[in-house]
Amino acid sequence: MRRILTSQITGYIASLVVVGLITLFYFRWVNSVRMTTIVLTFLLAILVASTVWGLAVSVFMSVVAVLFADYYFFPPTGGLSINDPQDWVTLISFLITALIGSDLSARARRQAREATRQRNEVTRLYKFSRHLLAARNPLELWNEIPARIVEVFEVRAAALYLSGKQTNYRSGSKLPELDAVHLQAAQARGEFLADSERNLYYCPVRLGSQTIGVCGIAGAMVSAQTLEAIATLIASAIDRAQAIELLGKTEAARESERLKSVLLDAIAHDFKTPLTSIKAAATSLLEDLRFNKRQRGELLVIIDEESDRINRVIGQAIEMAQLDAGEVELVPAPRLVSELIAAALEDCESIHGSHPIRTDVRQHDACVTCDLFWARKVLGHLLRNAELYSTPGEPITVATEEKDGCIIFHVADSGPGIDQAEIGQIFEKFYRGKGQRHRVPGTGMGLSVAKAIVEAHGGTIAVTSEVGCGSDFSFSLPIAQVTKSAT
Repeated sequence: MRRILTSQITGYIASLVVVGLITLFYFRWVNSVRMTTIVLTFLLAILVASTVWGLAVSVFMSVVAVLFADYYFFPPTGGLSINDPQDWVTLISFLITALIGSDLSARARRQAREATRQRNEVTRLYKFSRHLLAARNPLELWNEIPARIVEVFEVRAAALYLSGKQTNYRSGSKLPELDAVHLQAAQARGEFLADSERNLYYCPVRLGSQTIGVCGIAGAMVSAQTLEAIATLIASAIDRAQAIELLGKTEAARESERLKSVLLDAIAHDFKTPLTSIKAAATSLLEDLRFNKRQRGELLVIIDEESDRINRVIGQAIEMAQLDAGEVELVPAPRLVSELIAAALEDCESIHGSHPIRTDVRQHDACVTCDLFWARKVLGHLLRNAELYSTPGEPITVATEEKDGCIIFHVADSGPGIDQAEIGQIFEKFYRGKGQRHRVPGTGMGLSVAKAIVEAHGGTIAVTSEVGCGSDFSFSLPIAQVTKSAT
């Protein structure tokens, strides 16, 4: 307010000085000048003043210019009386023209200023809306709204109160007028409130006919229309965030139900065959038929192997649940490559009876950073996978290579291979190859568990395959930085 008053006083003084200088110029230094020239000079100065200082200054300058012109240039000079009626017409026409011109100039100035203000507000609203759309989750959005209002609209403070959450989100200066009590009171009134003296503004945030909160702003604010537009954008962003959150929960619930159904179906299917074999073998033994020692041994081996198979399925389900829930805490330590491979081969000792295992390990003395308990499970999953899909008697190859600061472990088989269209899905939960899902027993959990374990170690897992020529599964583990102590 003080700045506006200072500008007005400066305008009045400047306009008086300009009229005086024009009068001095024509009265002292220019002779035989036409009255039209003098009047047009005054008029031009008045129009400039109306553009710079506004209508009030230009009206004051018009009156002063008429008085100066009458006193110094219209006969009889040296007084404010006019004898010639034509001079009256000239002065009155000049005054009317100056006033109309000043009004038009001031109006054009106001319109230009308003257009600039509206353009700036639209630009700020667009920038504000982009920030709201960039919010990734509802909690981030609630905290983002006041911060972005302060940043984009350059105000002192902003607050957002949401009645459904009973929470006040604030940014900027901590003003008591923007606390939860004041915002609740503003929301209860349900209308736009403005305190121009303290530059405080409250606007309800509505979704349809329901008031869900209130936005409070402190500072040299924009127009009421812009504040209402801000509240509308906030309501739209909240509605969008809630819809996305609800959709995410719905999709998560649907996916959870789907996974549960697939898991139960896979486990039930994979339990049926071994349980049938165990039941048949146990029943035969219980009936006390005349079996010789070899036959009894074979039945007991069936029970033992099928029990191990059921135990593996249950173990994979538990591992997958632990990995998905983030309950697995790795304890990485430097481990020899040869130690990891030996541990995995020990876990898969039963494979040796049906497939020869060849090793091509060139980095025996290299160390990788891993949790041995979990890393050996990855190699074990890949070995058992190769056993299931390879023709009996065909070799399985375990090889290693060093690349980009990692040791890459390869498990290659000579099975039927994987179609290129399925390679992108092979590591998904419960996915099994279309051509093998009915021929080979399994749940489709092993590779997804292996992928989760490898990624938890900071490595990657992949497969290269060609139909009819077998598959090569590989995973990487980072090379350990082992420091040797001085002797």
